[in-house]
Amino acid sequence: MAGMTVAPRRWAARLAAAAGLLVTVVALLIAPATSASAHAVLESSSPAAASIVPSGPSEVVLTFSEAVRKVPGKIRVIAPDGSRADRGEPSFGDTVVTIPVDPAGAHGTYLVSFRVISADSHPVSGAFTYSVGAPSTPPVDTGTDSRANPVVETAVKVARFLGYAGLVLLVGPALVLAALWPRRLSRRGPTRLAWTGLGLVAFATLADLWLQVPYTAGGGLLDVTGEGFGSVFGSAFGAAHLVRLGLLAASVFLLRPLLARPAARADAIILAVLGGAALLTWPLAGHAAASPAPAVSVVVDAVHLGSMAVWLGGLLMLAVFLLRQADERELGAILPIWSRWAALAVSALLLAGTVQALIEVATPQALFDTTYGRLLLAKIGLFALVIGVAVYSRQLVRSRVAAQRPAPVRRAVLVELAVTVVVLAVSATLVQTTPARTAAASPSAGAEAGLFSTRLSSPLLSVEVEVSPAERGNNSVHLYAYGKDNQPLLVAEWKATVALPSAGIEPIEVPLLRLTDSHAYGDISLPTAGDWQLKITARTTDIDQATVTATVPIR
Repeated sequence: MAGMTVAPRRWAARLAAAAGLLVTVVALLIAPATSASAHAVLESSSPAAASIVPSGPSEVVLTFSEAVRKVPGKIRVIAPDGSRADRGEPSFGDTVVTIPVDPAGAHGTYLVSFRVISADSHPVSGAFTYSVGAPSTPPVDTGTDSRANPVVETAVKVARFLGYAGLVLLVGPALVLAALWPRRLSRRGPTRLAWTGLGLVAFATLADLWLQVPYTAGGGLLDVTGEGFGSVFGSAFGAAHLVRLGLLAASVFLLRPLLARPAARADAIILAVLGGAALLTWPLAGHAAASPAPAVSVVVDAVHLGSMAVWLGGLLMLAVFLLRQADERELGAILPIWSRWAALAVSALLLAGTVQALIEVATPQALFDTTYGRLLLAKIGLFALVIGVAVYSRQLVRSRVAAQRPAPVRRAVLVELAVTVVVLAVSATLVQTTPARTAAASPSAGAEAGLFSTRLSSPLLSVEVEVSPAERGNNSVHLYAYGKDNQPLLVAEWKATVALPSAGIEPIEVPLLRLTDSHAYGDISLPTAGDWQLKITARTTDIDQATVTATVPIR
């Protein structure tokens, strides 16, 4: 009788999972299409930035390097007297944004500020001025702020990290319980781990959807509106996340019996299909879907993510459960199989990561000249360390020492896990960073290298500042800290902003990457020429910090 009741339940679970997959496929088919794009750059405008035109234009036209989407209320034209000069909603046509303005406006300097969304879901903001008749004192746009909220930016990275961690906690137990788990051992611990992973992925996905509203609009954590949610849900980013939630819900029906007992082959196949489809939602909501070769990028990114989850999830199961609870005979059977799986997962990681890097970086020079490239180099270095430890573990398994004395293997696995947690954190930052191919292709990337350099002093420390090429467009910023003895000084936290008061551009945060204890690096796009105010704050201890300011002439 028990077999007769289990079979209908299994078929009901399969039907429910299949229905969930069907709904997901339909959602993908009707999801809004976006052209290949990433981190768009303002290439030109009409009127041109800093130009003087004889009469007022009837529209301001912005042309971006890639297609962009609207952020409600974030494109404005401010007249010389501080009033709004734009009339009606701007129209979006692929890479071109047209803003209707009042042609009968007063003579003087106008300020155009904008915030739009790239196809890879990241916001792009900037501002410039033009003058009608003759220049005047530039107006200030007090009604909007194009700066990103630092709390929201940090929360987005944390949500991405939690999603990756949840994927590892889910995939590892599910895979090991389905194929390698000894029948005599209790499945309670791995089952709890898997449900925790599923909950983390679901929570991170919901958090991504919530945070995308203030992230794109530039507001705080609670600055969400129905219109903002509608815009997010109507985008490819929102569709991918909603699909992921649907796939997670569908997988619950098959995951429950798999975690409780050895799964039927059909259940495992359906669950694998659901898992593969869910993996695709990560690249479909990020850089990969907006690369020059989106089909290739999406596939290799999903392979990269899936291989990572299999490898790290399996390592976690070894460290926490199998190497502690399995006996010598069981480990003798399990470890050689796992060693082959790990080798395949690492090979897939290397291959997919190489293809991914070639697409996103584009040129060797961009590895060193962009924040994305430097983060990628850091990730490669950490990954090389992990590979070295993995090779050592594999040698132990081949020598069959691991089954008799599992302690050395467990220590090696713990080292692998510790380093890969850092790799996951770097990856969470990497997906929020402008791809090197885009940063390197920004307006000033190909210009002849120029350099602004100065040394700023305070009672606490001195900061050497280098801005290159000190021209309109993308600029690299290097900051070096020195103590009173003129020796490199450890800085616990760097902060920097740039502003152009003469053009009404308020402070914009410079994203900084700490390269050494005393050296920080960042990329910033400066949309117009002028004397920019670079404000730098260096915190050396919990209570000691200094702020210095430099005037950087941008040509």
